[in-house]
Amino acid sequence: MTTLTATTTPAQRVSTLTSDIVVPLQRGYLGDQSHAVGALARLRRGAGKEFSQVPDLWGLADTGALHDRPADGGRPLREDELTRAEDAVHVALTLWALHQQSRGTAMHRPGSRTAPRGLGGAVRQLMPPGEIAEPIRKRFVRAGMAPGLPALAQRLRELVLLLRGADLPLDYALLAGQLYAWQEPTGREAVRRAWGRSFHSYRAPQQKKANAAAVPDGIDDFTDLMDKDAS
Repeated sequence: MTTLTATTTPAQRVSTLTSDIVVPLQRGYLGDQSHAVGALARLRRGAGKEFSQVPDLWGLADTGALHDRPADGGRPLREDELTRAEDAVHVALTLWALHQQSRGTAMHRPGSRTAPRGLGGAVRQLMPPGEIAEPIRKRFVRAGMAPGLPALAQRLRELVLLLRGADLPLDYALLAGQLYAWQEPTGREAVRRAWGRSFHSYRAPQQKKANAAAVPDGIDDFTDLMDKDAS
């Protein structure tokens, strides 16, 4: 578990906690351990719902670390930050549980520089190399244009079901941090930009040599994926 410091942002705390919860649960589920299998079944029932709508999940995942004060004396999270953090962890965990259902390999996989696992890149992998599948693109745009977290959770649920069907993993710790940022007054545009950049920068392994040049500036924004009927 990562030690909190005064410079650890709320979004980073959310990412760390989500990883700390998902990793052992995923290991247990893949090992057919009854407690983990049962926990995922309960978590799946909360996918696409608000934290307050599924009291059965309260206490299932320990979010106590969100209340801890950083080790070097930094401030604890404010009440509004705690609410955003709890909601972000809840959405990420329930979507992961839905994604992992009946899959024999890990659907949460941390991203890296050589193997990014962001939402945009995962969605891009659902499409044929070099082509844009319009129905999938529209679902992705609808998620990016969601008016709030409840609508975003529902629209992400649709994308997660597609990813599950294609056995494509996602970095849920990264997603959780982005879900926190999404709720901040100025965070939504930054998250959209990250998703758009992830989508545009993904290259299938066989494409990497043929597309060695970097993606030009200005075409990685989420707005490049939008059209007039996206809502």
